[in-house]
Order: sequence, then structure tokens, then C-alpha cells
Amino acid sequence: MKLATLKDGTRDGQLAVVSRDLRTAHIADGIAPTLQRALDDWGFIAPQLERIYEQLNAGKAHRAFDFDPKRCMAPLPRAFQWADGSAYVNHVELVRKARNAEMPESFWHDPLIYQGGSDDFIGPADDIVLASEEWGIDFEGEVAVVTDDVPMGTKPEQAASHIRLLMLVNDVSLRNLIPAELAKGFGFFQSKPASSFSPVAVTPDELGDVWREGKVHLPLRVTWNGTLVGQPNAGVDMVFNFPQLIAHLARTRNARAGTIIGSGTVSNKDTKKGYTCIAEKRCLEMIAEGAAKTPFMKFGDRVRIEMLDVHGKSIFGAIDQQVAPAELTRK
Repeated sequence: MKLATLKDGTRDGQLAVVSRDLRTAHIADGIAPTLQRALDDWGFIAPQLERIYEQLNAGKAHRAFDFDPKRCMAPLPRAFQWADGSAYVNHVELVRKARNAEMPESFWHDPLIYQGGSDDFIGPADDIVLASEEWGIDFEGEVAVVTDDVPMGTKPEQAASHIRLLMLVNDVSLRNLIPAELAKGFGFFQSKPASSFSPVAVTPDELGDVWREGKVHLPLRVTWNGTLVGQPNAGVDMVFNFPQLIAHLARTRNARAGTIIGSGTVSNKDTKKGYTCIAEKRCLEMIAEGAAKTPFMKFGDRVRIEMLDVHGKSIFGAIDQQVAPAELTRK
């Protein structure tokens, strides 16, 4: 099943069911007004949404209309929790190697996760609005899962059953603000503005056998200003799978329905697969040549993040957005 949230002038949007081929949609009013409401009572509501999905795919939904990703908000326009991991340890290792820093051995068996801002997400076709190019604007292509209620102490072998949906992410990062923030020893805040998500969220069964071992075994394609810059496989070199990330998150607290957990920047050791964030490309340049040459994003730059199935069809729709300037509001 594929679900989207359409813009309707409200903060949380309107839940819609989307056909497998992403061509048609059907408003889910009368079943659940929002995706969060569906997640809160998934066992009761999901089967009703599934029936609409079956009708859409069969071309028998009487109230179907053309699906337009530009009308989409993030599937969850705001969430109770957004926690982003760094499951591709190769990415962390490159970043630290570029600055001649040792990587703690614990990073290979103890996941890294930070708490991101979840009160305001960006739609898949909406601008990334920022006040300064000097902040070092970067994209980060990721995969994310959405859970139902996860009890404290849930183990990895139990955590997979709590995954309800998957999405793609552009975890926007402001690289030039990160060093000073991390030096304080209190983690990211200003350097991690609102993230963007794919037009649709999909249930795990939609992925078939490419969803296994708690990973999505497909390339994540990223283009920057129309040029393909990376297509690493999201199922390769993922040291911590999603059940492990969920269990890490829930070790000391409950995770409530609607929790979003990101994989971190998708990264393969095979550098021929390219990159899904500019920082990684710059790190490789620093290691090889002693200096970074690739600039960060400028106003007007466009990034596209998408995942295709084995038949070349888009699964989640594309995050396709440009960077736009904004004035800081001061009162």
C-alpha cells in the first residue's frame, strides 16, 4: 500500500491512498483524516485503506483522481519523533579520516542516532528555504521507516514487526555550522534544519524480496542539477539494519506511533557508486588530493532523490526540490 498527505490548507494535510504506479489517488476521508490517525489505530484502519488501494490498482475506484506529487506534503508533515541514525559506518569513517581523526571502534557495534527536529518537515517538491549559502548547504539521501508503538526494551528480533511504512529522506545539513555545534559536545541543532520526505510512504510488502534483513536492497539515485552523482545500494554496507536502530532507540524509552527513524546517509565502500551527500565527495577529495574542491549547494540548485524498482519504476516518487533564499525573521 502507498499513502500520501495532500495539501489542503491545514497543518497536517489530508490522507490519500495512491496507486502502485503513482498515477492515481483517492482521498481517505471517512477512514482516517491524517496519516498519524491511521498509525494510531493501524490494525483497524489499515485494512480499510488496503481496500481502496486494491480498487485503485484495479481501476475501479470511483473517486480516483490524477496523483500530483507537487500537491504533497511530507507523508507525516510533522511527527512526534524524528530520530536519524548513521547506519552506514563507511560514511562516518570517511568524514573522520578526512580530518585525520581516529574513529572509535565502538562505532562498528553501537549505533549513532541523533534527535532531529520533527515539528516541521518539507514537502517533496517544496523549496529548501534557507537564509545563507555560507552555511554550507548539503543534501543527504536516506531511507527511513515509520513505526507503530514500540515498547521500551524491544529487541531487534521483535522490532521488525513494528515497522509500518518506509520513505525516502533528504536530511538537509548545514555543513559549515556543524563543527562549532559539535565542539560544544551537545549535538546537532541549528546545523540540521527541516528535512524533506518522499511523496509517498509505502508498506514493507510493496518492496517484495528487496526488503530483507531489515534493509532495502536497491540503489538510491541522487541527481544534482540534473547530473547523476550517486546510486549506492541501500542494502550494501548498512552496518545496522532498521530493527537494530529501532531497538537502540527504544532501549530506555517508548517510541510512539508515528516515530520516524532514518538510516543516515546511504554510502557504499565502492566509490564508483558515487555519493548521496556532498560532504562525502569532499572528504574523498581531501583524502586523495589534500583539499576539497566540490562546492556546497547554492541558491537555485536542485536535488532529486529517488529509488526505482527492478523494473525501473519509481517506488516512493521523487524528492525533487531546489534551494531558495529567505530573510531571517527578527522580532
